[in-house]
Amino acid sequence: MNKLLAYFCFTLVWISTHAFCLHSGALRLQTNALIFSGNANIELSQKIAKLLNTPLGEADITRFNDGEVKIQIKESVRNKHVFIVQPICSNLEQSVNDNLMELFLLIRTMKRASADKITVIIPYYGYARQDRKVKSRVPISAADVAFMLEKAGADRVVAIDLHCDQIQGFFQNIPVDNLCASLVCAPYIATKKLSNAVVVSPDAGGVERANQFILDLNKNGMSAELAVISKQRLKAGVISSMQLIGNVENTDAIIVDDLCDTGGTLAKAAQLLKDNGARRVFAVITHPVFSGEALKIIETSVIDEIIITDTIPLRGQAPEKITVISVAPLLSRAIVYINSGQSLSTLFREHENKHIV
Repeated sequence: MNKLLAYFCFTLVWISTHAFCLHSGALRLQTNALIFSGNANIELSQKIAKLLNTPLGEADITRFNDGEVKIQIKESVRNKHVFIVQPICSNLEQSVNDNLMELFLLIRTMKRASADKITVIIPYYGYARQDRKVKSRVPISAADVAFMLEKAGADRVVAIDLHCDQIQGFFQNIPVDNLCASLVCAPYIATKKLSNAVVVSPDAGGVERANQFILDLNKNGMSAELAVISKQRLKAGVISSMQLIGNVENTDAIIVDDLCDTGGTLAKAAQLLKDNGARRVFAVITHPVFSGEALKIIETSVIDEIIITDTIPLRGQAPEKITVISVAPLLSRAIVYINSGQSLSTLFREHENKHIV
């Protein structure tokens, strides 16, 4: 009887503590959790740590003289739940390959240091554009990176707007959570009070993403129609033709895509919408890859405003028409829910009640 009473009291305390951690203004991790960051996007990692009211784990991630990655973790991770935040992208100092190798070695370091669980937060999953064989003798890079990270010792992966959903299946034996950036972007668009809005998918493969964005706009009190741009590619990054499917005349058009690389396709899509009578053109891009002259192309395009997230750090001065929305609130809540064993579907229910940001 005493054991039963003790168990009941313990359960009651556990539930009340976790309810406070999850639903109060201040998010908190359990004491067994640590957050570490690679060098790919330290600013985002710092925002997440600040929201969770915890410091980033102490780690020296430097280079040997020949450029090899050198890592030393400065605190014990034994029996801890370790979260590693590292997008697979380039920044001003390091290439995408440098940051991928950092992530791989961070996972191996934690594994060898007897971490209990290793959850990898990958805001931008690079190498995702080769997700199938379209010609002979090419890799399926998205699957190969998944194989690499899983074999390294990752126990769980959290990403945002994977380039294609099947990447989740490339991880054979660990769960993959693919969060939607529309949870933080749609509420911002809803505040713009757009008139006669149309959400535009820049290709047939993005229709599902565009439909989800419309649903999230509806949850924020805004309605929108759907249009699609059909495009023919000569090769990666080179478009031979574009046709618009749907009506955008006298509308506020919103192009929704997971990433923007060179900016050329996005600028052409915006011009096509203008040529077909769109009053204003907005773009919502989750991952601002922005290679080469992308920022200049965007600045001189007919786009009125482009909304991006901070999954990737900007390389250069952003034009005034760029608005950055942080995914730190979304990721910080995901980390708390995973750490405490809660369902991530709670994020979507909170979004419906407008409690995410």
